[in-house]
Amino acid sequence: MRGYARLVKTVVLGPRPAELEALLEQRRTRGLDLFDEMWEGVLHMAPAPRATHGIVADELAGALRDAARRAGLRGSGPFNLGSATDYRVPDGGYHRGVPSDVWLPTALIVVEVVSPDDETYQKFAFYFAHGVEELVVADPGTRTLLWWQRGDQSFEPVDASLLLGVQVADVFSRIDWP
Repeated sequence: MRGYARLVKTVVLGPRPAELEALLEQRRTRGLDLFDEMWEGVLHMAPAPRATHGIVADELAGALRDAARRAGLRGSGPFNLGSATDYRVPDGGYHRGVPSDVWLPTALIVVEVVSPDDETYQKFAFYFAHGVEELVVADPGTRTLLWWQRGDQSFEPVDASLLLGVQVADVFSRIDWP
């Protein structure tokens, strides 16, 4: 498939057809399901992101690495936040200690890199409900870096990370945007 198709939502009622089971198995065996998510029992099949997505994720991780280490946090790439029946797969996260489970109940900081037709902004309430303290969104298409901090009832935009002790503008300046 060239580029991205328009976002299409599909719901299959009743038992899964054999063709769907075969597609899911094919995605699993080929490693194409890395970014698939389960939203309250509803499977969201996400295509692999564009190369610029990975470049921005890597640039952002590099820009945050020293600050994370000073704060005693460990960075990770994509991981399953939630449980086996309800999880999201952020592009990265920052954790205390070394997480090793398949399903992590939370992360201190979640990183999302926007892709065409993705659901980044629809995940905010889930992340809030799972105790995430800060949320970072990098958008390669608009070359923007936005940061949110946990407020009383939702995430609120901020200009600096309290957890990492960095200014968003400084982090932005360290990213070599493709």
